[in-house]
Amino acid sequence: MPGPLDGLVVLDLSRILAGPTCTQLMGDLGAEVIKIESPGGDDTRTWGPPFALDGEGKPTDLSAYFMSSNRNKKSVALDLTDPAAQKALYDLAGRADVVIENFKPGGLRKYGLDHDTLCAAYPGLVYCSISGFGQTGPNRDKPGYDLMAQGFGGIMSITGEAGKEPMKVGVGVADVVCGLYATVGILSALRHRDATGEGQHIDIALVDATMAWLVNQGLNYLTSGVAPTRAGNAHPNIVPYQVFETRDGYVIVAVGNDSQFARFCDYLGRGEWASDPRFATNGARLTHRDTLVPDIAEILGARDTDHVIAGLELRKVPVGPVNTIEQTLESDQAKAREMTVTLPAPQTAKGEVRLLGNPLKFSRTPVSYRSAPPGIGADTDEVLERIKRGL
Repeated sequence: MPGPLDGLVVLDLSRILAGPTCTQLMGDLGAEVIKIESPGGDDTRTWGPPFALDGEGKPTDLSAYFMSSNRNKKSVALDLTDPAAQKALYDLAGRADVVIENFKPGGLRKYGLDHDTLCAAYPGLVYCSISGFGQTGPNRDKPGYDLMAQGFGGIMSITGEAGKEPMKVGVGVADVVCGLYATVGILSALRHRDATGEGQHIDIALVDATMAWLVNQGLNYLTSGVAPTRAGNAHPNIVPYQVFETRDGYVIVAVGNDSQFARFCDYLGRGEWASDPRFATNGARLTHRDTLVPDIAEILGARDTDHVIAGLELRKVPVGPVNTIEQTLESDQAKAREMTVTLPAPQTAKGEVRLLGNPLKFSRTPVSYRSAPPGIGADTDEVLERIKRGL
């Protein structure tokens, strides 16, 4: 069954993670994605180990990092300094619906592949530029990697334990969220294009996207004028809503309202807390956090994780484990939701690779997993021949 983006052609001039996240998602939804790489390949092909291994046990050009965001794509290896390659890509852009790139602002102008040139030549083209700080502003020419975006964008200032060094999120979340915003922007621009025939340029920055997903913490500052600080796993607006140590591990308790708190108190054997003026409402619990939380921690620290989870689930209090990645991806829930997929990869020793699945579940136009991440330039000849033939 064709996907919702079946028939769309995406010319992907991006690398690393933000752009590839966007184009992989569009590929899962049915678009044909043509990934342009330098002859040496996307930078992330070397970001390992681990790598998928070939039949001799040697690393292939498929690092785990690269494979995380490059399935359902064709790889074309071209040297952008070659005028013939520039001409081929200029022609290919005329057959594409979308061009996406993450060069430094203005970096593609010398090749004739910048948004001004291509959008003027092809008025219906949707052209998306991803950069660290955007196409305007005092920092436009500064390079942007995920870690720098997390630092500049404020999220590191509120991640980590109080009094200790700022921490980045454990994955490249600035890149990933920026890629998701880019996808929304592209799909919105395509709807406008389909209605009017008019394409446009989309300018999205890692740092802008990071500021946008500061959500309640950003609003805490804008509302109060007080900058939030690091508080570990504690929530700035809800108590108790954090990780607690148990006798044999850790457990997450997420009490979202006062009735849940009353049931939580019942499990703790502290029913009187539910009517105590210091704790009866969330606002009061926030004020008296330093009194309440240590007492909760003492009680839960003497109980086993399974006991806490079972007892709170019985009382309909939100609770859960802190899983390892292995526990997560091998869980019955992951299997039921098809959150890992296996695709053929003949160049590897196993003849296949295992990837993370797409979370979108459509009732009529399901996502598809048509091809594993490609080797460098695996589709160069095919795509260049199609360009010559005007296809």
